[in-house]
Amino acid sequence: QVQLVESGGGFVQAGGSLRLSCAASGSIVSSFAMGWFRQAPGKEREFVAAIRWSGGGTYYAVKGRFTISRDNAKNTVFLQMNSLKPEDTAVYYCAYSYYSGTYYGRLKERYEYNYWGQGTQVTVSS
Repeated sequence: QVQLVESGGGFVQAGGSLRLSCAASGSIVSSFAMGWFRQAPGKEREFVAAIRWSGGGTYYAVKGRFTISRDNAKNTVFLQMNSLKPEDTAVYYCAYSYYSGTYYGRLKERYEYNYWGQGTQVTVSS
């Protein structure tokens, strides 16, 4: 079992920034990936970004405003979000995947992830 604890959500005005964190604990293997998804009211959960723990390769749904990074020693993944827009308002979830390959297309699929955090709310006002 792997436990994921997210933090860093909140309320911010358009154009502002937030940094989300997600700490993983439990039975963590040496090669894995972690990702961020988000779900707005009435919409499906969508992929935001992912990172391979071994090598640090990253994959984004939309590159530019968001940056995913990791702290290996703390098994923590971050999502730096800049220039936030009202349409970024959603519950943000981190997720853990046993998939450690280099086909990043798999990491945008929810079914590739084995564990999920509880979610953290991000609200961007206009």
